[in-house]
Amino acid sequence: MFIVFLFVDTYTMKNKVAEGLTLFLMVIVCPVIIIFTMTYSDMSFAPNKMEYHQIQFHSNHLRRFEQTPQPSSCHQNTSVYNLTDFGTLPAHVKNFLLYRHCRTFPLLLDAPDKCGGPRHSADVFLLLVIKSSPQNYERREVLRKTWAEEKLHNGVLIRRIFITGTTGSGFEKRRLNRLLKDENDHNEDILQWDFDDSFYNLTLKQVLFLEWMERKCPHVRFLLNGDDDIFANTFNMIEYLQGLEENDGSKHLFTGFLFVNTGPSRDSSNKYYVPVQVQQSDIYPPYCGGGGFLLSGFTARTIYKMSHSIELHPIDDAYMGMCLEKAGLMPTSHFGVRTIGLDVPGNDLDIFDPCYYREIILVHRFLPHMIYVMWGEIQDPYLRCGNTNSSVQESQ
Repeated sequence: MFIVFLFVDTYTMKNKVAEGLTLFLMVIVCPVIIIFTMTYSDMSFAPNKMEYHQIQFHSNHLRRFEQTPQPSSCHQNTSVYNLTDFGTLPAHVKNFLLYRHCRTFPLLLDAPDKCGGPRHSADVFLLLVIKSSPQNYERREVLRKTWAEEKLHNGVLIRRIFITGTTGSGFEKRRLNRLLKDENDHNEDILQWDFDDSFYNLTLKQVLFLEWMERKCPHVRFLLNGDDDIFANTFNMIEYLQGLEENDGSKHLFTGFLFVNTGPSRDSSNKYYVPVQVQQSDIYPPYCGGGGFLLSGFTARTIYKMSHSIELHPIDDAYMGMCLEKAGLMPTSHFGVRTIGLDVPGNDLDIFDPCYYREIILVHRFLPHMIYVMWGEIQDPYLRCGNTNSSVQESQ
């Protein structure tokens, strides 16, 4: 930095002129010199024109996200602090109990015309309802190009919707929300609510969807409800549903991989851990595995009505069973739904042989690239298979 020394000969100049000149140099000239020196002492910090526009873009970008609706103002139920041994519970269980009663959250992304409006929603024969998380972009893209493609098949309409919450906080949450918004602008197939997208909130996700369906797709005929990592054969679903006797979606149907005589896990290290503070009973009613199941529009609406009087439960598939039990309805088993995988006989056989999958309805736990490959292989007109279904046993 330059230091400017000013010597003014007050003996040769009049006092007023000297004072004016001194003031001018100190107030105007010195700051200019200092700024000039600081600017050129390190040129690497001076943004060029392109960098300036990038800075301006990111600034505007973040300002847009600051307008994102805030989470529900639902308050904690502090009475749960009085539960026996509440303080010993894992953090996620405590959080569930504190906010269990909260069911109203802002809808961040919508697809209001997914079913053509409430009046025309009966035109949708099969609505694919796929549970996803914000970061699972690759899975959603693969499903859009494979079994979840929206189309007219065998004379009936197939539509698709992804349901999700939010993940992370701060900048990370904003980036993921932006990703979903861009996706939905292009595909119009995402419902997103402003709640934490976690395993313990899967039931909340289901109930929020059913409430949306009641308003936007009330007369849809049938639904597949499944995860975004299942491999499904949509054509087989259509064939099965069209073959139902005297059921166009206006009667009860809830079918999948059936669980009976099961109950909550009391092991705190288990993913499905449910302590007695959440559920005292040691038994679940019959239910179908949440990886994927088929149900009629009638049953979906019935479950939503029953949910009004049943507390939320962290295990979403068991909660569906509770709602069915309250309505006096039973789930059924379907051989083609394998939410716990296939048990292919013999260690020397290829478990991804398309012949094992061409006649199923769905199988849980597929990586995106395998979904893409398998979808192409089961539709190969030159695929020749023996009687593979008789040799494939359900996993135990």
